Amino acid sequence: MAPTTTQNDGYPEKFPLPATDVKDGAIDPPEYTGVDTSGVDPKKVLLKMDLHLIPMLALLYLLSFLDRGNIGNARIEGLVDSLHMTGPQYNWCLTVFFFTYCLFEVPSNLLLKRLRPSIWLPSIMVAWGTVMTLMGIVQDFKGLLIARLFLGVTEAGLYPGVAYYITMWYCRTEAQFRQAMFFSAASVAGAFSGLLAFAIAKMDGVGGYEGWRWIFILEGILTVLVAIIAFFTIYDFPETAKFLTETERAWVVHRLRYQGSKDSGQMVAESEHFKWKYVRDAFTDWQIYLGLWMYWGIVCPLYGTSLFLPSIIRELGYTSSTAQLLTVPIYITAAVLAVAVAWFSDRSGQRSPYIFTCMCAIGIGFIICIGASAHGGVPGVVYAGIFIAVCGIYPAFPGNVTWISNNLAGSYKRSAGMAIHIGVGNLAGAMASNFYRATDSPKYLLGHGLELGFLAVGLCAVVGLRWNYKRINGKRDQMPLGEYSDAENSEKGDRAPTYRYVL
Repeated sequence: MAPTTTQNDGYPEKFPLPATDVKDGAIDPPEYTGVDTSGVDPKKVLLKMDLHLIPMLALLYLLSFLDRGNIGNARIEGLVDSLHMTGPQYNWCLTVFFFTYCLFEVPSNLLLKRLRPSIWLPSIMVAWGTVMTLMGIVQDFKGLLIARLFLGVTEAGLYPGVAYYITMWYCRTEAQFRQAMFFSAASVAGAFSGLLAFAIAKMDGVGGYEGWRWIFILEGILTVLVAIIAFFTIYDFPETAKFLTETERAWVVHRLRYQGSKDSGQMVAESEHFKWKYVRDAFTDWQIYLGLWMYWGIVCPLYGTSLFLPSIIRELGYTSSTAQLLTVPIYITAAVLAVAVAWFSDRSGQRSPYIFTCMCAIGIGFIICIGASAHGGVPGVVYAGIFIAVCGIYPAFPGNVTWISNNLAGSYKRSAGMAIHIGVGNLAGAMASNFYRATDSPKYLLGHGLELGFLAVGLCAVVGLRWNYKRINGKRDQMPLGEYSDAENSEKGDRAPTYRYVL
């Protein structure tokens, strides 16, 4: 019997409940029995999910971003001089992180569902916290370089894993707000990093260690402690969530499975089986590679500012402690804007207009930085330019990740596709690590100019993605229903004629 529909987003009022079969951490496609979900309160269920999922995810990512970027804080507290490093050697230590980070993202995302999020995410967290702690006792350039390589290996699975994890719980029109809530933790990490580094640096000489060493040691130990808690506080899948009732689980699972086709007139469930074909489909999908240019246009400025912002502010004539503290209002404002923009984007069901507008703000910020730096003698204007740029970066980033994830169908294709998009996209970090050279201080005109160049290409990619999505949706609207069976459409994923892309 065909399911009756309600006015609630076009989803069926009666959903079949899956008989959960967990093997090696994977949820097999369900067998169905009828369950009436008409009494489910969507707002109540979403609030339950938010309260149980988002706080821990935000804390994990805050610590990840804190541990990844604290080398910038350690630098202005004397790391380079203490290890007798040159400017290029320091940049290499930043760069090599992204090589291993990129390499291990796809296998990590595929393992996430097989090994279960509650095991995999805390495990890699313990690993990177240990590496971070050991970074505090390195004695030379080679030691720091090797430590950064292993930090990339251990941190690789966190962000793409959490971004994918959110898509296993929230529908397409709800995802960016949740992505922004946990990603805004990166903004808070930027602010918290400056405050924490300022305080920890006062431990200079304690135990015979310099202040910058204590930044790594204490933040690494904190990460391990939180990871131990995470083993007991991360939930795996909606099918096994004990904080939801049986009816609520049925409602959550089935609206997720039918979300891509609900506007086509033919409801088709997304595939949940693992096949290597879905991984190959992800590697050959045009939208991921066009989306990479959008990603680079946002992430080059993101990493450039997170790694070098304290140094840039210090070069403007402020002391190290003032430079640390001046980063705080920038990141706090960016966090608020990221959540606000995401809320409006989810409400409208649109991604590209908000991403494009935020990227234009990034461009305005860097143009101000270039003009003020070239003129010289106006550090406040340079600071204002950086402020505007960062306030565009942090709302744009969750929008960019959510948009691509919205348009990948099939659980494992989405898993691989998001990892490719984020993994290869994070090579921008390797590039941005070398944009701000010591020889270019204090104006950093080359760095600001390169960020602006990547941004311009990214804006073109946003336009290209929207145009292609709209064109394909229009063609599919003209196609007759029933040309393929439900099983065939499920196998095709986002390439099925029943699937509609989010614009």
